[in-house]
Amino acid sequence: MSRRRSGRAPRRPPAERERDGDRVALAVILLALLGGCARDDATLLVTRSDGLTFEAALDPPRARLEDNVLELRVLDAEGRPLTDAEIGVEASMPAMGAMPAMRSRADVAALGEGRYRAEFDVGMAGTWELTVDARAPSGGGVASYSFTVGQPGLVSRDAGGGQAVPDDHAGHAGSSTQEEARAGTIRIDPRRWQTIGVRTGAVERRPLQLEVRAVGKVTYDETRLSEVSVKYAGWIGRLDVDSPGQQVRKGQTLFTLYSPELYAAQQELLTAVASQRAARQTSAPDRADYLVEASRQRLRLWDLDDAQIEGIVASGEPIQYLPIQSPVSGHVIEKHVVAGAAVQPGMALYRIAGLDRVWVEAEVYESELPLVAVGQKVEVTLPHPSGRRFEGRVAFVYPYLEGATRTGRVRIELPNRDGELKPDMYAEVVLHLDRGSRLMVPDSAVLYAGTRRVVFRDLGEGRLEPRVVVVGASSAGFVEVLEGLEEGDVVVTSGTFLVAAESRLGAAEELWQ
Repeated sequence: MSRRRSGRAPRRPPAERERDGDRVALAVILLALLGGCARDDATLLVTRSDGLTFEAALDPPRARLEDNVLELRVLDAEGRPLTDAEIGVEASMPAMGAMPAMRSRADVAALGEGRYRAEFDVGMAGTWELTVDARAPSGGGVASYSFTVGQPGLVSRDAGGGQAVPDDHAGHAGSSTQEEARAGTIRIDPRRWQTIGVRTGAVERRPLQLEVRAVGKVTYDETRLSEVSVKYAGWIGRLDVDSPGQQVRKGQTLFTLYSPELYAAQQELLTAVASQRAARQTSAPDRADYLVEASRQRLRLWDLDDAQIEGIVASGEPIQYLPIQSPVSGHVIEKHVVAGAAVQPGMALYRIAGLDRVWVEAEVYESELPLVAVGQKVEVTLPHPSGRRFEGRVAFVYPYLEGATRTGRVRIELPNRDGELKPDMYAEVVLHLDRGSRLMVPDSAVLYAGTRRVVFRDLGEGRLEPRVVVVGASSAGFVEVLEGLEEGDVVVTSGTFLVAAESRLGAAEELWQ
């Protein structure tokens, strides 16, 4: 048994209600034909694009998820109604994060006298872009608007100089709200502001210190590598340096060598010197000088120094086993001879490296190479328990990449007087780059929405304005702002994601009121 509330009329039959609905719909169409598309509680926007004038208004003024109507009138350059136009209307929302872009095509009906009615739904709450495309034989144009679900007002986005003006029917009582809608601002109650933990901070200039981290490997300083070989055939006599890793000094004897060619060259020198002495007693005292000099030069080309040559001349006897000396000071890192072995010209007998200075070669990713420059400060840390840290500078950036790893090599030169840096040892490398003072905001202030980066600018009194920015490098919890903000602007630094969610929630709540 059903009960009827007092004061209410009895429900009419469905057929009767359907006939009343048809009559109301017909009356709405007639009003549109006779009175135009602007309603008393709507805001009429007038924009101009490519010689056309667009007069547009939303019905209802606060957009909903469903059953939205764009009432439109299009005039040509002379102000006459554009009656033969093809009108396309589309609502769109760009991609944000994992959410793909959304589009909604409107159903457009021509009402005559340049008037059109576009009905459309949107998929979710938030701010949508509305594009009107008019095409006619006499020309065409595009008008761009935006609206926010649950908030009043249609905002012109015309980039071609079009001007949006309120219709006289709209009055002036809602001008503050209209300005907020045009700027895309949102308002959060102070109590809600505290509940969601919103914090703000000023946009300021800060020093931008960048760090590039890489793995490095200690190698020999190739300018301090020396190879010991001879230019004549012979046999090894005595080995004075007989083990790899042994430290040697410049001029120290490494081994002795017997060479028939070298022995004969020494005898030729002694014969030339005897001839020179004999010539001193004749009328041509310098006739043998060139023979002496030629013999000396031959021995020099075989790497005997002047002291060894003078020793041979002074003794008057050739040296059977000539001592071969180290050309540099350092450590023997390679040894390829044994006592009694035969050697040939050009054989590598010893390799000696100076380890008082070493190179550290770091592998830097291709994307970070533009940040690296010669002279840049570097910290090298050993991974073993001592964790000793060395400071140096970039000495060279190799002009090519490693194809397999897509990394570039960077060379750092470090002193190694105590020998703690050993070749083939791995190290952690940090390259420091000072980019000077830059305009920066905390990382937490930036909301990543698809390809766009958005911050919320604090306008005061609980009002926040979403602002698209272009960001640069990040450092120490801050990110560089290249475009979109000025020094001194105040932005939300904590609770950014919740602010974005709050703005969408607020728009959705309007639909239930």
